[in-house]
Amino acid sequence: MNLINMLKPSEFFTQNIGKEMTTSPSPVLNWLKPVILSVEKGKLILQYTIRKEMTNPMGILHGGMTAAIIDDAMGATLFGYDEPHYYVTVNLAIDYFSSAKEGDLIVAETTMIKKGRQIANVQCEVWNEGRTRIIARGYSNLLRTEKRQAPEAP
Repeated sequence: MNLINMLKPSEFFTQNIGKEMTTSPSPVLNWLKPVILSVEKGKLILQYTIRKEMTNPMGILHGGMTAAIIDDAMGATLFGYDEPHYYVTVNLAIDYFSSAKEGDLIVAETTMIKKGRQIANVQCEVWNEGRTRIIARGYSNLLRTEKRQAPEAP
């Protein structure tokens, strides 16, 4: 049984601040291997190390990887609300501003703009480690599904 099944999702994130994420219910998030820097309701800050397999032929962060980081970070933000339902992305708009290369540390910071009963609107900004240069900014609407997360362990 993995740890996330024993804790509320917000507790799982809080207890893993400073640690690399490897036991999320999202296989994509586990593959991206972010380190949780901060978590609060409606806001999540994750740090990523750009690995070779995340780059394009020019040796910079692939736009699809940036999109995956943004999309998964925004979805993970909803776990801070401890809801029993999963959410899916309805749309995803990304503006790309600058690049990152293999070995760079980048930071993704999400903000819940509005959370309704069915739809959540979330923003994510991706920065270089020192937060002096924005790499990308994404916006998304996520739809609550009827699929429920696994119940907590007794």
